[in-house]
Amino acid sequence: MALRQARATCPYCGVGCVLDVKSQDNALVQITADPAVAPNFGMMCPKGALLFKSDAPKRRLATPMMRENKDAPLREVSWKEVLRYTADRLTAVRGARGPDAVAFYGSGQLDTEASYLFTKLFKGYLRTNQMDTNSRLCMSSAVAGYVQAFGSDGPPTCYNDIESADTFVILGANMTANHPVLFNRVRRRRATRDSARIVVIDPRRSKTAEYADLHLPVKPGGDVALLLLAMRRLLEQGATDTAFIDAHTEGFDALKDLISSCDPVALHEASGMTASQIEAFAGVLVGDRRLLSFYCMGANQSTAGVDKNTALINLHLMLGEVGKIGAGPFSLTGQPNAMGGREVGYLCHQLPGYRKVTDASHRAEVERLWDIAPGSIRPTPGRSAVPMFQAAADGEIDALWIACTNPAVSMPNVSVTQAGLERAGLVIVQDCFKDTETARYADVLLPAATWGEKSGTMTNSERLVTRSRAVKDAPGKAVPDWQIVAAVGRAMGFDGFDFTSPKQVWDEFRKTTAGTPCDLSGMTNKRLERGGLHWPCSAESHPGTPRRYTDGRFPTPTGKARFHAAKPRGTDETTDADYPLAVMTGRVAAQWHTRARTGNVPELNRQAPEPFIEIHPDDAKAFGIDDGGWAYAVGRRGRALARARVTDKVTAGTVFLPFHWGDSFHPETAANFVTTDAVDPVSLQPELKFAAVRLEPASAPEATSAVALEEVAR
Repeated sequence: MALRQARATCPYCGVGCVLDVKSQDNALVQITADPAVAPNFGMMCPKGALLFKSDAPKRRLATPMMRENKDAPLREVSWKEVLRYTADRLTAVRGARGPDAVAFYGSGQLDTEASYLFTKLFKGYLRTNQMDTNSRLCMSSAVAGYVQAFGSDGPPTCYNDIESADTFVILGANMTANHPVLFNRVRRRRATRDSARIVVIDPRRSKTAEYADLHLPVKPGGDVALLLLAMRRLLEQGATDTAFIDAHTEGFDALKDLISSCDPVALHEASGMTASQIEAFAGVLVGDRRLLSFYCMGANQSTAGVDKNTALINLHLMLGEVGKIGAGPFSLTGQPNAMGGREVGYLCHQLPGYRKVTDASHRAEVERLWDIAPGSIRPTPGRSAVPMFQAAADGEIDALWIACTNPAVSMPNVSVTQAGLERAGLVIVQDCFKDTETARYADVLLPAATWGEKSGTMTNSERLVTRSRAVKDAPGKAVPDWQIVAAVGRAMGFDGFDFTSPKQVWDEFRKTTAGTPCDLSGMTNKRLERGGLHWPCSAESHPGTPRRYTDGRFPTPTGKARFHAAKPRGTDETTDADYPLAVMTGRVAAQWHTRARTGNVPELNRQAPEPFIEIHPDDAKAFGIDDGGWAYAVGRRGRALARARVTDKVTAGTVFLPFHWGDSFHPETAANFVTTDAVDPVSLQPELKFAAVRLEPASAPEATSAVALEEVAR
């Protein structure tokens, strides 16, 4: 077969690197990056560079599979049979128990075309808002923070701001591991501008923190207190931008009142910061400096996640560092199309174009665009991710359709999720691999094409929309995700799913965003074939918008940005004598999510072959844990097994436990056996950065070394 080559968007983090991909004999053989093409300009991380090794033919789901009852084994079937069965079962559940007995759980790795059709099918035609995705675990606090402050989701910044920034504040984001290409640009700016400074706010001395000019090892949950102390010091110094505040913001007096009412001693205690550390932090914020902040899961995955986001935005507003070149609060998406999914409205409260199901005019607009009867879209948000699986465990949801994600590993307090998957009468899993932990629960397996085998659209962290193209054929009967959704819709007898290409889907979707804050209507297929565009982009002649709010106006009722005054508050879970340590979950550079793809790459597995837990020497001594030995992190909901790394990279009283290794590695190595499913009251994002545990020594599991060696050799 002839050599094929195409340009594709990397399927890992939210940086959105554009890669040049080659295949030979229908196998990926080479991946490079063009130095002239944004956003990565020739750079790649190891995960992206090794994507051509990430497929595993023996693991691929290449044919539809199903079983008629829970006791029967899965069997291979035709697409005709599985579509008929799936459509009939979904119809039967809706008829017997109502539309809210059917639910969908998706992913920020789905392309925009598939995410849009899922939204249309469930919210428009199945008439249920029981639809959420793993972006709820990732970005919903950032969404709520932007909406509270600016009136709209979406960062005001772009990557090119890095080359003009003077102070980088990185809060709860280990960019060297999770957004390495972007952090390379930060490091280059730091190296070429003498006055540039990097501040990292993180309880753990991560690799990113080791590059920092100032590392602030905040107590877990102490971010709001730390930021209030910094703002207090700026007020004392008279370092605020009063002209910007007066002209472009509201609510500043309430924030000042809050700051003055807080006991500074209590703030220092809550944050773990000394007066000299706060003074040093304030020192790199004042003067003629451009402030660019990056934040990710360390800020979002918290029961106070929205407050952490808005506190950081408050700092920007106080300094007038919004809407300027080189400045702004920049949330980093953890997945390649988490931003695009928000645009199509795939969270339980959303509709396309940043509309909401609770707004009657928004519902009417979308019903008109979809040509469905008035009143088809229901006015009440569905269940978000955590209560969705609890409802399945309680028997309230009977049909679960899961696409492109592995919640049997990734959900917090994962035992509840596994119970929901076990109890649900119909579990549909749409994936490219047949052996994920979630696939074990499937009654229907729908084979999806994976990266490099399909064309589609994605939006990265800077609102840059790019087109990814196929460079090889999918195996067997696997087809792109959008095609599966459309086929089920047609099998259920619904109009509105007669699409024959992803370009047709894109054309319908982009028109639904016209006139909305995330207007993509000017991004035609022809334009995207030439290169990426930043939204808003409202006409075919519009050049795109790298930066927002440059005119000082915001999409709020008054046109002004809003300060949000929130007091520091504790986590829902606390440590005690039985569970004295705080466990933080996170990622490592060599692995991705639950390892469905990176677990196939020998080079990556050699870097991170097995689950581990970082423990401070004092805590290791107290619990009798040896460096290199095995230990259980035992919490109130379960326990997780990992190899101990005794290190001062974590502070005493905290441990760090990556979440990548699920049940397929060993039955007890899923980190989320110990995490809590408490959520932020506004964003409904769960707390994955604080759970109370103790440590117990463990024997080395017999299977682990063999499994690790097998994974490395694969």
